[in-house]
This record gives sequence, C-alpha cells and structure tokens, in this order.
Amino acid sequence: MKTDKTFDLDSLSIEELATLRDLAIDKLAEKVATRQAELEAELERLSQYGKPAKKAAAPTARMKKDETLRSVDDDPVPQAA
Repeated sequence: MKTDKTFDLDSLSIEELATLRDLAIDKLAEKVATRQAELEAELERLSQYGKPAKKAAAPTARMKKDETLRSVDDDPVPQAA
C-alpha cells in the first residue's frame, strides 16, 4: 500500500505522534463502520436467496436444582472376561 504522504516518525514530537495516532484511530474506526454497513447491506440482499441468518440463541433449558451431573465413573462399564 502506497500513500502520497510520508512521515519521518523519528522527527515528530511526542505530541505530533499522539495526534497522528489519534487521527489514524479515528480514520480506522470510520473505515470499519463503513465496511460493516456495506457487509450488513450485502447480507440483507443475500438473505432473500436463502434462510435468514440465525443469531446465536441463549440457552433456554436450565437444570433443576435436584438434577446433578453424573460422572463417567457412575456409569457401569461391562468388564472384559
């Protein structure tokens, strides 16, 4: 990736480097948000061709208080003769 601007980072002050970092973070967040919107729009267009995307469902079944997990040792295992 080539850019028109080049920086001699060694010549920049701490304040200039911090400002550059902040500008880069802001630009990155902007590009990520734009790309995410593009992908969501594409997903919406594609969803007409198949099943809608499933979101992970939270588990609905809970164990009752009196239910316990049995360990493997609780199960009888047939012994070889």
